[in-house]
Amino acid sequence: MEPLNVYASRLITKEEYFAPGHRSCQGCAEALAVRLVAKVLGNNVVVCAATGCMEIVSSPLPFTNWRVPWLHVAFENTGATLSGAEAGFRVLIRKGRLADKKTVFLGMGGDGATADIGLQALSGAFERGHDFVYVCYDNEAYMNTGIQRSSSTPFGATTTTSPSGKAKPTGQVTWKKNMPKIAVAHNIPYVATACSSYPIDLMEKVKKAAAKKGPAYVHILSVCPTGWRIPPDRAIWIGRLAVETGVFPLYEVEDGKYKITQEVDELRPVQEYLKPQGRFRHLTPEMIETIQERVTQDYKKLKTMTGKFNTPDKV
Repeated sequence: MEPLNVYASRLITKEEYFAPGHRSCQGCAEALAVRLVAKVLGNNVVVCAATGCMEIVSSPLPFTNWRVPWLHVAFENTGATLSGAEAGFRVLIRKGRLADKKTVFLGMGGDGATADIGLQALSGAFERGHDFVYVCYDNEAYMNTGIQRSSSTPFGATTTTSPSGKAKPTGQVTWKKNMPKIAVAHNIPYVATACSSYPIDLMEKVKKAAAKKGPAYVHILSVCPTGWRIPPDRAIWIGRLAVETGVFPLYEVEDGKYKITQEVDELRPVQEYLKPQGRFRHLTPEMIETIQERVTQDYKKLKTMTGKFNTPDKV
């Protein structure tokens, strides 16, 4: 088998389409994910980006870090704008006014712009079957505006709008919305989860998503040192723990068939992922056990959907 570093050197271009010099926080794993996605898609792409961290840090007038066509759109209408751009190109090509260069249409937004405010437009775009790739950069809260909870904020996390205290000692009291599963329910050709901590896996999935005809959805866990209360140099480590504990498994659903792309033979205890993060520092052993039970149950369900029933009970 070819060594990983040799394989990576062939796979990853040295060109930067999301250029350095942006203003993201130190250790931002979301900026790394955007960079990797941009490298895969190259310069034959049109990007529709929702309001959020990446829009703010990469496009302060009169500067931009984007070296490809890029549109800033509102929180709620990324799916609609992306659909319009893709349909417009298709019409111009049909009329012979534009050459068909197999341009990739990329929609991107955070968990707020995807799972909350923009879900209606994205669902409509999925249902209509537009040919695009949509990437959710999930940092599990509205980080850009002050670390407010979203429907992607995990149970037990404290944010400025789900603080832990005497009234609600848990912090966030609802469980994280399963956006990949919602995307799968639309019967689109390709859905995948990814994480910056596994760059080759991430890039391969984006490449596969772009090659599919029709809508494709990639949900990337994007560790946020500022909002998660961790040191900037621990983002990649935390991302790997999310996968190794089963909190955020890496898998893909291609034409309805599930496949785990990063196998975990024996899940590490979920407390190893929770304890280093300041947003979970208030959790009691009982709360952690509740989370552990949910993670174990969900991972077993995922293994069942892939046709593998030998999920270990030990964690």
